[in-house]
Formats: sequence, C-alpha cells, structure tokens
Amino acid sequence: MEHKPLTIWQKLKQRKAAFLALCVIGFACVIALFAYRLAPDDSPNANRIIVELGARPPGFSKLFLKIPRQNSTEKKTLFAKLFLGTNPQFNLLPINGYRVLGDTVFVQHYIDEGMQDPQHFSLNALNAGSQYQQGIGDKKIASTELVPLVKKTFYLGTDRYGRDVLSRLIIGTRISLAVGIIAVLLSLSIGIFLGAVAGYFGGWVDNAVMYLINLLWAIPTILLVFAVTLSIGKGFFQIFIAIGLTMWVGAARLIRGQVLALREEEYIQAAKTLGLSDMRIIFRHILPNIAGPIMVIAAANFAAAILIEAGL
Repeated sequence: MEHKPLTIWQKLKQRKAAFLALCVIGFACVIALFAYRLAPDDSPNANRIIVELGARPPGFSKLFLKIPRQNSTEKKTLFAKLFLGTNPQFNLLPINGYRVLGDTVFVQHYIDEGMQDPQHFSLNALNAGSQYQQGIGDKKIASTELVPLVKKTFYLGTDRYGRDVLSRLIIGTRISLAVGIIAVLLSLSIGIFLGAVAGYFGGWVDNAVMYLINLLWAIPTILLVFAVTLSIGKGFFQIFIAIGLTMWVGAARLIRGQVLALREEEYIQAAKTLGLSDMRIIFRHILPNIAGPIMVIAAANFAAAILIEAGL
C-alpha cells in the first residue's frame, strides 16, 4: 500500500515543541495586531502618566474622577485607533472618596498613602458634552449619578511614572515583533548578498568581505548599535535600522561557508558549462539549497534583535 508523504502541517504537529512554539508566536502576533484594543490603557504607547500612582504593586486598584480635557474633540478612524491608539479625552484624578452638594462635587484627591488633598469641581464642567448637558432623556437623575467616576485595577502594577505596566507590556509586543522582523530582513539581505558573493567568487572579493566581517566582529554588538544610532538619529525606526545593520555579520559568515562547500558540486559546474550567469547560479541554484541554515540564522537573529532592542 502506497503511503502519502506527510505535509508540512502534519510534520509540525508531530513535533510538539515546534507546534507549541508556533502557537506562542501566533498568540504574540494576535496581541500585537489588536494591542490597543486589548490594553487597559489605549493611549498612544500606553503613556498615560498618573504621578500619584508611581511604582504601585500588581493588583492595585483605585477610584478616579474623570476630568474633561480641553481640545479633546479629535476624532480618529477605526484604523488609526487600532494601530495608533486613542488620545485620552479625560484626565484621571485618583480619589479616596467624594460627596456632592448641589452643583459641586467635593473629592479627596489621593496623593500617597496617608496623604490626600481636598478639592472641588463643578458638575456642569465635569459633564460638559455628556448626554446630560445635551438634554437627552427627561427622567430625573440624582446628582451622584452625574459624577463621572471610573475604577481601574492595575493587574501588573505601575512603573515609577504611574503608567500601567500591563498595557505597556501588551503594546511593547508590537515593538518587539517589529524590530525582530525588520532587523532580520535587513541583516539577511546584506548577509546573503555579501556572503554568497564572497563564497562564490573567492579571491580578492572574499578577502575584502572577510576583512570587513572580522573588523565588525571585533566590535561588541551593543556598542556598534550605539554608534549607528548616534549617526542616523533617535527613534524606533532608526533603532530597527541600526540593529539590522549590525547583525548581518553572522549571516554573511555562515552563508559564505555554505556557498564555498556548494560551488564545487557537479550541478554547479554543469550550470557554468551551460553558460548561465553567475548571479543566476547563486540565486537560483545555490541559495535554495542552503535554505535550512538561512532559516536557522534568521531565527537566531530574530531573538537577538529583540534582546538588543530591550537593552537599548
């Protein structure tokens, strides 16, 4: 009885560790795609600073008074909200308690443990632009219902600036995956070209590429990234480029060795005899046969790029 060859998916399911790793990567990609919808703080980069709540432990909860911001009528498309976040329309004031007298709400502004500051606000000002101010609904509403309050729980605590650690972790997933992908694509593009050319042609071309590789190899990666970053400027995209420009060395060295081993094979000599161009031989006949090592170096560079970005 003839057996059908296993598909890639069937082979993957047979390797439990690889299948679990794929599930983790897929989960991280889903989180990165819907980061701003999943994060409790959906402000750009989860950068809502509440200085009173600096360095709070995981599970910390607090009641907040929502104070409308001026010029907070900016509207974003669904696409912008999904990928860029939403600018906060309210400032959040942490409070220990409140009471309402007429048109005024008196609150105990939380400053620190055992420290509070009494403040008062107008209900009309707090509800500016809400349905109550627009006259929607005729039923009588208690004044306490007009107080815009929200209770938040910081499941992973806050950093020293009072920002939600869970939100920044979720949104940071997007940055980590982005730096890994961009750095790998850039490093492999440079490494494959230089490594393949050096290994195939040999001679002075090989010597020149190897001299450059050894020169860059002697410099610690993190210091080289610092140097490139200072040269091209600050910013996330510049960091991605700097990491990619410093990680091609390992890929080039590995690919050079693989090409050196393959260029003497009979099918490569036959391709030369048929008059095929050098670039066609390299990219159509040699590189496809070293796809395995290229995938390995890509996975290693992906992880290394994330670690370097975190260090920066």
